[in-house]
Amino acid sequence: MVCSMRKVKFTDGEFYHIYNRGTDKRKIFVDENDLERFLQSLREFNNQKPIGSLFENSFRDKTKLGNPVTKLVDIVCYCLNPNHFHLILKQRIDGGLSEFMHRLGSGYTRFFNIKYKRSGVLFQGKFKAKHINSNNYLLRVGTYVNQNNLVHKIRGNFYRSSWLEYANKEENLCAKSIILDQFKNIIEFKEFSAVALKSILENKKPDKELEAILLEN
Repeated sequence: MVCSMRKVKFTDGEFYHIYNRGTDKRKIFVDENDLERFLQSLREFNNQKPIGSLFENSFRDKTKLGNPVTKLVDIVCYCLNPNHFHLILKQRIDGGLSEFMHRLGSGYTRFFNIKYKRSGVLFQGKFKAKHINSNNYLLRVGTYVNQNNLVHKIRGNFYRSSWLEYANKEENLCAKSIILDQFKNIIEFKEFSAVALKSILENKKPDKELEAILLEN
């Protein structure tokens, strides 16, 4: 497993808000294929067993694999914007979150540099991590991440967000039950999200951590 000296210690069963942006605020997603590649990376690198490159993995017959995938993390929410991303992750095994992010960052950087004929780092230093220390905060930051494109006024198709997965039951990347099981139905969830997002945008209930992230981005 990959170790990293951080103020935030990653603990099994705990939730973390993970985010990073391109070095010099550059775009990390230039076209829609880049967005799809990052989503593919989220899916396939989340495996306790090393898989090598995504290119190599695409040739393996996954129907013949003997053991089921043991995930490193649960992906709760995500949003990919042109120059930064947000994730909410729950660590499943010791060192799992750091290992997952190492694979994700190095694998996507390699893909991006080859595609765009560049070299060097793509992301602005180590990924940022905030411990989500209460369920109330999990629900609030979940709204922030699910609809982060609206926080930054990014519209159209050039982003990817887990909001559609939650609201319309599309895709199957996120462990949605962690949040959705706390609501009676999807209508109640959407109503909560609308109120929470409005609060974040209008800053009626200041949250120092979210304000800091808004300023960073």
